[in-house]
Amino acid sequence: MMKSDPVIAVDGLTRRFGDVVAVDGLTLEIDAGEVFGFLGHNGAGKTTTVRLLNGLLAPDSGAVRVLDLDPQSGGPVLRRHTGVLTETPSLDERLTGRENLEIYADLYGMPRAGVAERIESLLEGFELAHRADEKAGAYSKGMKQRLALARALLHEPDILFLDEPTSGLDPVGARRVHDLITRLSREQQRTVLLCTHNLAEAQKLCGRVAVLEQGRQVALGTPAELARTLGRSQRLEIDVAPDNVPAALEVLETTMGIAAPALENGRITVVGADREAIPDLVSALVSADIRIYGIVPQEPSLEDVYFALHGEEVSG
Repeated sequence: MMKSDPVIAVDGLTRRFGDVVAVDGLTLEIDAGEVFGFLGHNGAGKTTTVRLLNGLLAPDSGAVRVLDLDPQSGGPVLRRHTGVLTETPSLDERLTGRENLEIYADLYGMPRAGVAERIESLLEGFELAHRADEKAGAYSKGMKQRLALARALLHEPDILFLDEPTSGLDPVGARRVHDLITRLSREQQRTVLLCTHNLAEAQKLCGRVAVLEQGRQVALGTPAELARTLGRSQRLEIDVAPDNVPAALEVLETTMGIAAPALENGRITVVGADREAIPDLVSALVSADIRIYGIVPQEPSLEDVYFALHGEEVSG
């Protein structure tokens, strides 16, 4: 099967604000149906990149194609096919929730025939129907976030740009947003670009991530690929029979050359094991008549990778 063209293709994208380089030579491709994450501290260039991809800012240099359109020359057409949720969504708080959606339906040029049904479906889906005819200014932060997300989805965009989409939501609301993102990607082949500080959220949802720092892309790939690139070895938890623990520790140190395996909550913990060494490790323990109840490998998390890229260690 031939690989389809990327829905987002960026080559050497650069944008400056005076002496500040907000985006510095960004190059990447994003495919249809992909959930792609942008990670970085405040000021890393995430929001500027989203604006460039939507044609709201012009690049100083570099090439950009989104849905095979140039965001600068084809911005109005492009924005009919993209949805954007900003970190601090702007709603007209003088209008009701329903009216906020109706106005954006007009702005998107949606056919009037199906607008009312679409709005009602979104209000129900985001549990806003019972407050739909109250002014948005009276909504809680979480309700405003849900209304803004409904607005971004109103015209059923091909690409969804989400900046901290679960900000202000309780755990139940956040889980529903996660389920929605997964469903949009897997079932409807919609592309989601997620800007987040929530590393656990990114690891759960994103197939690939780009880590930005001061406008530069410092890493690109899956969390596992980034871990391998950084040489971050994994952690193993080995569960053996209690009376076999001393012998197992000796085998790991003397036979396998593993320095200082630890004992935590009755399980042996090995840090720095290579995936390829696991079969040999099991074989050595079995040869020593050690009863193994389980080995649980723990790959480096996206949090481990993120902080390693920024020269920090994760505490705890």
